[in-house]
Amino acid sequence: MTDLPPNSLTHAKRLVVKIGSALLVDRDTGRVRSDWLESLALDLVEARKRGQEVILVSSGAIALGRGLLGLPAGKVKLEHKQAAAAAGQVILAQQYQSILAHHDLVAAQILITTQDTEDRRRHLNARTTLSALLNLGAIPVINENDTIATSEIRFGDNDRLAARVAQMCSADALVLLSDVDGLYTADPSMDKTARYIAHVPQITPAIEDIAGNSRSEYGSGGMVTKIAAAKIATAAGCHVLIGAGHHQRPLQQFYAKDGRYTWFEAVAEPSTARKRWLIGHVDVAGRIMIDDGAVQALHQGRSLLPAGITRVDGQFDRGDMLAVVNHEGVEIARGLTAYSSADAQRIAGHQSQEIEALLGFAGREEMIHRDNLVMSG
Repeated sequence: MTDLPPNSLTHAKRLVVKIGSALLVDRDTGRVRSDWLESLALDLVEARKRGQEVILVSSGAIALGRGLLGLPAGKVKLEHKQAAAAAGQVILAQQYQSILAHHDLVAAQILITTQDTEDRRRHLNARTTLSALLNLGAIPVINENDTIATSEIRFGDNDRLAARVAQMCSADALVLLSDVDGLYTADPSMDKTARYIAHVPQITPAIEDIAGNSRSEYGSGGMVTKIAAAKIATAAGCHVLIGAGHHQRPLQQFYAKDGRYTWFEAVAEPSTARKRWLIGHVDVAGRIMIDDGAVQALHQGRSLLPAGITRVDGQFDRGDMLAVVNHEGVEIARGLTAYSSADAQRIAGHQSQEIEALLGFAGREEMIHRDNLVMSG
């Protein structure tokens, strides 16, 4: 644990920012803290000026829905939580849309579950949608789909959800806004000798024990989940920042050289981590043969277009893992397909602009996008 590396957050091109209910919703009134959200919007404007893409992962739907439906404080039945999420999500989305629009920013709501990040097809769909929204200049606002998620399958906290989103979209940095200004050697509210930790090069068992040994919310409900999320994200090539978010302009301080927060180093580059995730799928659902021109294009880092495909073997669906082979049948790459085997047969050898006429819908230009492809050798 050393001093914080200089210029850490400034160089991140794609940020995921997690916002908890306690920051967004006033505990006494049960309403959105509009002044705080307005100040966050100013931070988002500044991030965009720096050329950074931002994805928000926001809690708050259940907290807002409780008041609307007259639910009591404390624990409630799962179906009541789901009902509160349904009612509160409308208000939450409306607040983001209204406040971001004041700054000419477009909010785009996405609700996901654990299966959306674990299942390859759903993962591909969500990643593609996020990329499209960012390319169009929108700010995705993501929440867990609490309305349909059950206790057995849900993330359970938006820290881990934010880490999975960061992993999915190959983010450079994940910001976990907290009620504390970083990681300490012990719970600072219970131990006055607790020392602040500015920089964590790697999450070791000792780091995990710091939060796990605490009996307060710093451990059980707060820092434990944040360390778990940081472990997921750093393994995916994403740096993680944990810092206090309760004050106005919560992100502004993290760009300052003297900002106070804990920075967790990524253990790989995002692209390297994603390639490792792709190549880790041992089984392939099918095989596509490509011509020499397409082979050369792949070696140059380009996507695989339908025009380069000479043969399609196997039965597969969109999002399945395929082997890509040359005209001699030697595997040169693997990737997640944007088309089923039936559709691939129809568009093989054709130009991308012909896809709509051939299939009856405007599909993707690429058979396998370069972000979803890894060379075998």
